[in-house]
Amino acid sequence: MHLPRAALEDWMRDFYFDTSIDLGSSGVRTWSLAELRRLLGITVEELDGIALDDAPSYGGARLRRAVADRFTAGDVDRVMATHGSTEAIFVVMNALLSAGDEIVVVDPAYHSLTSVAESIGCRLVRWRLRPESGFAPDLDELRTLLTPRTRMIVVNFPHNPTGAHLTRRQFDDLLALVDGHDLHLVWDAAFAELVWDSEPLPDPSTLHERCVGLGTMSKAYGLPGTRVGWCLAAPEILARLVPLRDALTICLSPLTEHLAARALEGADRILADRRAGAARNLDRLDAWTKENDDLVSWSRPAGGVTAFPAFTGIADTEDLCRELGTRHDLLLVPGAGFGHPDRVRLGFGGAEDAFDEGLTRLRTALTERREAL
Repeated sequence: MHLPRAALEDWMRDFYFDTSIDLGSSGVRTWSLAELRRLLGITVEELDGIALDDAPSYGGARLRRAVADRFTAGDVDRVMATHGSTEAIFVVMNALLSAGDEIVVVDPAYHSLTSVAESIGCRLVRWRLRPESGFAPDLDELRTLLTPRTRMIVVNFPHNPTGAHLTRRQFDDLLALVDGHDLHLVWDAAFAELVWDSEPLPDPSTLHERCVGLGTMSKAYGLPGTRVGWCLAAPEILARLVPLRDALTICLSPLTEHLAARALEGADRILADRRAGAARNLDRLDAWTKENDDLVSWSRPAGGVTAFPAFTGIADTEDLCRELGTRHDLLLVPGAGFGHPDRVRLGFGGAEDAFDEGLTRLRTALTERREAL
């Protein structure tokens, strides 16, 4: 097995921890433990009662119940807790795919959604979201990519990094494609609860036995440090993941499981705060792009907390992003890691005052570059 290097993670390693203003990340503003305890009423006595022991292979009962109540209509047997959604991606692909299998994957994509399948020896067929159409998904194009050899469709909606999303009709059409082919659909729903222009879509794993849903505490919930994710699937599929879980992580920490369960039980309170801040930032970004339309072009995201803009006259944004990190103390992610070197991933889920300052610094850098030409 050979996993290609993840350009996104290399970039984040260099700049994420060394810049004070973050316009590159793909989640909402993180919670401190003190904030979480105050919001949800978590007491010191409650934390002191947690035994730092192993947890069950499928996840602790309380966490699985919290995930099930929110996403699977209470069906706990369809829930496995994972070490972030990255472990879920790894075990699902290794359990369901073999060398030589053909998979169709949305493009651009988060690196694990392609690199794991590549490491297995699968043939990747890319379902491209195209900038000339505002990155809108084209289900007719997807249909043309499926063959009798296709064993998996891998999608991420709302999409990272473009913010594109499916309509309910497109979602239903996608499930119909699963019905018509001998394949699994892997539905990465990291941003499922961050939708701006429509109602959230249901998890397809609750509607079709060959669909697998992936989720995480890292994005909409602002708790990436818990390293808690989940896989939603038919019990027969989850059973195939257990041997791989045993070889990788065995189980999660009961401490982070407890925090994730409490957060999911109080999800409406957590989401209301972070969603409202991200929505205000999105409106700020919309106004900023209009004010600076000579410098930037973009498609407004339908979901998630990332946009994928391009800047006038800049064919490769890596030098700009490096300059922002070293000279302006600002994190922005170059689009080369997503196959579009002329673009950047711009995250708007963070603190509102820092977001305003970040946009000001970005405009300064872009203006200086234009004046230097």
